[in-house]
Amino acid sequence: MPIQIAPSILSGDFANMGQTVKALDLAGADMIHIDVMDGRFVPNLTFGPPLIAAIREYTSLPFDVHLMIAEPERSVADYIKAGADRVTVHAEACLHLQRTLALIRDAGVKAGVAFNPATAVDALPYILDDVDLVLVMTVNPGFGGQSFLAPMLHKMRAVRQMLRDRGRDQTHIEVDGGINDRTAKQCIAAGADVLVAGSHVFSAPTVAQGIASLR
Repeated sequence: MPIQIAPSILSGDFANMGQTVKALDLAGADMIHIDVMDGRFVPNLTFGPPLIAAIREYTSLPFDVHLMIAEPERSVADYIKAGADRVTVHAEACLHLQRTLALIRDAGVKAGVAFNPATAVDALPYILDDVDLVLVMTVNPGFGGQSFLAPMLHKMRAVRQMLRDRGRDQTHIEVDGGINDRTAKQCIAAGADVLVAGSHVFSAPTVAQGIASLR
């Protein structure tokens, strides 16, 4: 599948987020990655549905909403209503993971499941019919700018093989954390096809150059 680049606005200008999203659109991003943190599941607070609704008018790109929150089933409907095109929840945060994924898909958007670095993907075979993407976290979630955890390459390979064995090659493998022009190559070789990058894109002279370096 073609490689897709999803810049994370966690590294963007919080005071000018509408223009940040517009700039990413003009720079050739494939989608906008929105990291939602609640201060409970991860030690940080970021965006809620009102911010997503406010920036929706600045781009027609898909919104890839990553819920790093406890009990996401209580609020997925709010994020979908605000403009999410796909919603990813953490396996660690859901008591009834399959039910939550089904809830997302029943609302007409794509569903993803995320696994933290220390979390095995043992549950994945039982929910493959309910997911459109698998997010392999390549850092521990909560903050941008962290270093890439190389052992996660083994997890990507295992997930890709599992998808092939089950005839689910069209299911995306997304990676998030420490992605740059060097680690992106490693992730793609390991089976990933969606690259989330925040610090790398926004630390470049322009976001267009940051995205181009990943291409």
